[in-house]
Amino acid sequence: MNSYMIENYRNSVGQHCGSTAMRNLIRHYCGLELSEPSVFGLGSGLHFMLVESELYAPGVLMFGRGATMEVDLADALGLDYTEQMEFDDEKAWQVVRDEVLAGRPTMLSGDALYLDYRDFKVHFPAHRFVLVGFDDASRTAFVADRIEEAVQPCAYAALAASRNPKDFISTYNQWGRFHGGRVAKALPEAYALAVRRAATRMIENDAPGTSVPEDMPVIATAGIAGLSRLAAQLPEFLARPTGQALARYAAGCIESFGTGGANFRLMYAAFLQEACEGGYAGVRSADVEAMRESARLWGTLAECLRAFAGGGAAAASGATSVTAAPTCAAGDIAAAAAAAVSGIRDTEERLFERLACAG
Repeated sequence: MNSYMIENYRNSVGQHCGSTAMRNLIRHYCGLELSEPSVFGLGSGLHFMLVESELYAPGVLMFGRGATMEVDLADALGLDYTEQMEFDDEKAWQVVRDEVLAGRPTMLSGDALYLDYRDFKVHFPAHRFVLVGFDDASRTAFVADRIEEAVQPCAYAALAASRNPKDFISTYNQWGRFHGGRVAKALPEAYALAVRRAATRMIENDAPGTSVPEDMPVIATAGIAGLSRLAAQLPEFLARPTGQALARYAAGCIESFGTGGANFRLMYAAFLQEACEGGYAGVRSADVEAMRESARLWGTLAECLRAFAGGGAAAASGATSVTAAPTCAAGDIAAAAAAAVSGIRDTEERLFERLACAG
């Protein structure tokens, strides 16, 4: 039996789990202060992934960030940080417990539904948080999450279920470690690499870290191709018996589940603004405005989806990422939602084709 708590870890709250955790870990290990939008953007975090499978209720999922943001951030800045999965649950706990015993705050990944200090009612895979302590006697882990500065207690059983769920998408006990405090690349170089990488992945429909076994009944479509497929298929998706549940979950993914609003597009617009002001990566003020226009359209889409989930009610009060978003007409919400996706696709395709060649 043992217990340990890392007392000198400073946990600042943020909008997104991964960028918040990495911002705090970079400050702890490297002594480097970055804004959350910078962390997200330098990790080439912006992306789009459409997942269709009856294995995962409600059957259609959409995600607005890339699966490899944290390691891409390390690559862009030249950080001494690595991640790995561990398929043995018992070993997975022992290795991160040993990290904490050595005084090293440790990145974890899991399904937020199972974390007993959170109030999630649905599955949300690949949530990021930081292990900073444990107590064997009470079988309690202590984690730093984006929602509060204070450390949160989490039962060992809940943490284990989150890190490798058996009934939903798993990140298989993924964990990350800083091996030192090195920052090997200057910001101009890091910005140029990060902007170009995010843009290229969107237009080339590349999604590293998301490979699907050929024998699994899953259709995964990334980038601009994913947006095109969503625009074409959304009316059919919403016509399914699970259509309202699908719309509710999708609206949550866009606005509520730690995206910073508008499916991460508001955060990326802030990153592009910082790049523009710093003269990095060839980013222009028109690029910032294009990203903000995409964010506005994502807000419109979320409003339509909430209206559909509510049975065709008019404006959804929860769409807070943009102001004065048009109210969806109750008679043709599915068509309005598909039109919003088409607008997003066109806006982002033009923007990322330019950014892929900028700088």
